[in-house]
Amino acid sequence: MEQIIKTIGVNRYFPIPDGDPLHVLKNINMEIPQGKLTILRGRSGSGKTTLMNILGALDTASSGDVLFDNENLSKMSERKRCRLRRQMIGFIFQSVALIPTMTAYENVEYALRLAGIKKSRKDRVNECLKMVGLGPRMYHMPQELSGGEQQRVAIARAIAHKPKIIFADEPTAELDTNMALQIVKIFKNLTEKEGITVVMTTHDTGLMDFGDRVYELEDGGFVER
Repeated sequence: MEQIIKTIGVNRYFPIPDGDPLHVLKNINMEIPQGKLTILRGRSGSGKTTLMNILGALDTASSGDVLFDNENLSKMSERKRCRLRRQMIGFIFQSVALIPTMTAYENVEYALRLAGIKKSRKDRVNECLKMVGLGPRMYHMPQELSGGEQQRVAIARAIAHKPKIIFADEPTAELDTNMALQIVKIFKNLTEKEGITVVMTTHDTGLMDFGDRVYELEDGGFVER
C-alpha cells in the first residue's frame, strides 16, 4: 500500500520559562496510506493535535523527519511549505469557522479563490456541496444551517481545490452520535470515490471501526491495545 506520509523518530518540545521543555511528542513513527482514512485517537492533551499540525506542515518537529510524498517537510522553505498547504492539503477544524456573511456556496467558492483557481468554479462548488448532501441548501447562510450541516460545508470547502489529503481535527466533537456517523461516512466516501486521503483526530471510541488505520496516542507516544 502506497504511503503519502511517513514519520521517522518525530519529537516535539515546547519551551517552558524557567523549566525543562515540555515533551509533547515522543519518537513518533507512523505511515499514512494514500487514499485511506487514518484515525488518530487520544484524550485531550495526548498530543494528537500537535502531531496533526506537524503532518499538515503547520508546525515543525523539534527532531525527526516527516516525509510528504517522499519530500522532507523539515528541509522545505516556508514558502514551499505554504504552497504545499495551499495546493495539496485541506483542513477541517472543530470550530467550523464559516464566514457568517457568506452563503454555503460562497464559503466554498471563496476557498477556490484563495487557492487561485479561476476555471469552472461554479461547477466545482456545486459538485462539492452535492457530494456532502447540501445541494438543496447551498444558498443558505451559516446561521440557517445545523451544526452538522455547517461541518459538511466545511468539508466541501476543504475538498474544493482537490487536495491530496485532508486533516480533520475533532470534526465530530460538537455533534450528536448520528450526525458524527454521517460525517465519518462522508470521509469514507471521499477516500473510496475521490481517492482523497483523510487523517482525522477523535476521542470517540465509537468511530474506530471506520478507520483503515488507527493510531492511539497517550502522553505523546503511540500505545498498542
